[in-house]
Amino acid sequence: MSRKEVPRAGLLKAALAGKISNAQGAQAMHVSIRQFQRCKVRFGAEGPRGLLHRLRGRPAPRRRLPADVRTTVAALLPRLYAGFNDCHATEKLREVEGLVLSRSSVRRLRRALGLPAKRQRRGRQVRTRRCPEAQMGALVQLDASPFAWLETRGPALALHGAIDDATGTVLALHFRPTEDLHGYVTLLRQLVTSYGLPLALYGDRLNVFVRNDPHWTLAEQLRGTQDPTHFGRILRELGIGFIPAGSPQAKGRIERLWQTLQDRLVSELRLRGIATLEAANAFLPDFLGDYNRRFTRAPADATAAWRPAPRALAAVLSCRYRRVVAHDNTVRLGPRWIQLPRRRAYTGRRLEVRECLDGRLLVFADGHCLATQPAPPAAFVLRPRRGPTSDRRQRLRASQRPAGEGGRYPPTSRNQPLSSRTPAATAVRKPSPTHPWRHSTPYSTRSWGMTFSRNS
Repeated sequence: MSRKEVPRAGLLKAALAGKISNAQGAQAMHVSIRQFQRCKVRFGAEGPRGLLHRLRGRPAPRRRLPADVRTTVAALLPRLYAGFNDCHATEKLREVEGLVLSRSSVRRLRRALGLPAKRQRRGRQVRTRRCPEAQMGALVQLDASPFAWLETRGPALALHGAIDDATGTVLALHFRPTEDLHGYVTLLRQLVTSYGLPLALYGDRLNVFVRNDPHWTLAEQLRGTQDPTHFGRILRELGIGFIPAGSPQAKGRIERLWQTLQDRLVSELRLRGIATLEAANAFLPDFLGDYNRRFTRAPADATAAWRPAPRALAAVLSCRYRRVVAHDNTVRLGPRWIQLPRRRAYTGRRLEVRECLDGRLLVFADGHCLATQPAPPAAFVLRPRRGPTSDRRQRLRASQRPAGEGGRYPPTSRNQPLSSRTPAATAVRKPSPTHPWRHSTPYSTRSWGMTFSRNS
């Protein structure tokens, strides 16, 4: 009996015993009085079994699949279409066999045959609500949103942003043409300069934040962990932890911020007619002040967790590379090179070269800055020149490198055939006609008081 039919037996017993009237029983069963009387007669004659519907258990006369179709499908699914999913098998039965069935019918026949599904349906993931941090600065969420912030007036930009987890305060915003390392380092500089160092950052698994490549060097395997990215090195020196989110819902506070800004900020930019990246960045401080005044809430703990920023913050916000000093006491990084001071020769040593956010180059040895080069005159963008683990390829000495990399020899490739190399690299050096090697002049060697001649 169904859950709807179970309480009817008690009502019908009470009606047969004269405890309730037919009208009261019909109202309780939500049926008419005549239907209640029919059920009472059937219950008195057959008992609880008389309450079951007469059509229960009978096959459907109109929508039932013919027996020959069910037999054909039952023969094809285990053999010819074994391993096909329900949707794929339905398409093949219709296109190849000419059997028009629905996906649910194929699924029902497959389950009746005891065949397992190709892919087991994954259950819904159980997620728990994460409570916001109690202190301001304990956790900061950061992300970037590529969007038409200037609509049709200007180019599409990527807005980099950081929001406090405890108060919902938008800590920093910065526009960039694309989502890149320069934008996140600029965002971190604004955050640290305005508030201080947070305890941890919460972001996605972008390759700017975490390593996504499967390569492990021997040193990394022995250590049990991969070297961090350039941004990860900055956070490690600043003592800031990083938590990679497993899903966009995990960092939902900043995801909801993008929905708000894509409505409010776009309207504010349109109202002021802003159409360039520079003007949009200049407007962001005023917008942040008004936004935080409206939407910031008080933290659970009034004691902030911010820490003071280091004095040499500009040197920390940089990409770092290991380079070998050439014979002329210079260090090269791409097309740029730095002359080291003459008071000491660093030839052959591997020094650390830092490329700062403002474009300056700094050379460090044993934790001390040896030389500095100012920023280039053109607009500078901080881009990783090599990955953190690519320094393992820089094993050649500076004198053995090609000229394009700061050495003395023209660039050649080991895999390149000799016939395709430059003539200067493949030409054999021959001695001149006047070279002593080309003359058979006799010479003498005095040994043990004896004289030997070459022609003797």
